Amino acid sequence: MRGGRFDVGGQAVIVTGASSGLGRIMAGGFAGAGCGVVISARREDELAAVADEIAGAGGHVAVEAHDVSDPASAEALVARCRTEFGRLDGVVLNAGIATAMPAEDEDMDAFVRVVDVNLNAQMRLASVAARAMIDAGSGGWMLLMSSILGKRAGTGAGVAAYVASKGAVEMLTRELARQWAPHGIRVNALAPGYFPTAMNATMVSGPGRLEAMIAKIPMGRAGQPEELVGPALFLASPAAAYVTGTSLALDGGMDAW
Repeated sequence: MRGGRFDVGGQAVIVTGASSGLGRIMAGGFAGAGCGVVISARREDELAAVADEIAGAGGHVAVEAHDVSDPASAEALVARCRTEFGRLDGVVLNAGIATAMPAEDEDMDAFVRVVDVNLNAQMRLASVAARAMIDAGSGGWMLLMSSILGKRAGTGAGVAAYVASKGAVEMLTRELARQWAPHGIRVNALAPGYFPTAMNATMVSGPGRLEAMIAKIPMGRAGQPEELVGPALFLASPAAAYVTGTSLALDGGMDAW
């Protein structure tokens, strides 16, 4: 019901990493719930396809193609949202990358790149968005993207850079929530388990690897898109007005086992 505690309609939201995977799912979810959405990613052609999909379904969308590791991207995204929709209510800090290799063979340049995209860029955009929200005096919300691998070690191929970056996101969420709560800005994280995406396809590509992954999930299956969208919309809604500084596991029970 429009106007209810769970209604997010009319909000203006930025979603990074929106060209594929979980970001694409969340961009469509927020647009479908009545939000104006600024979508961002590096791949312009894929981003345009997402925009066409959202617009074709009657959603309001604006496109800003950026690499979030570019320091100028944060200011550009916030400015575009305020110009396009006249406000900024929330940010989904989803953009992320990963590498897979044994830690003893870690490519340190690649390690630094993962941390830069998964952690530093989230902090940069969060900071710029917070300044805009504080100046406007309107409050707002942010969803950082953690992972089950921000809560526990990986399995299979080495993912030291990814685990390190997501563990840091968990603590960054808590600290930003503490600092910005007096300004009415809520900061939470989503920590997905196994949702099939292009990014994690290599993790389950070998014989028996998908079965082994599913065996680690108490619910016995992978996550579905709507099971990501629902919690994200809840955390963006007035129903979550007293929820900040938390990391919500979306993993079918993996973190509990």
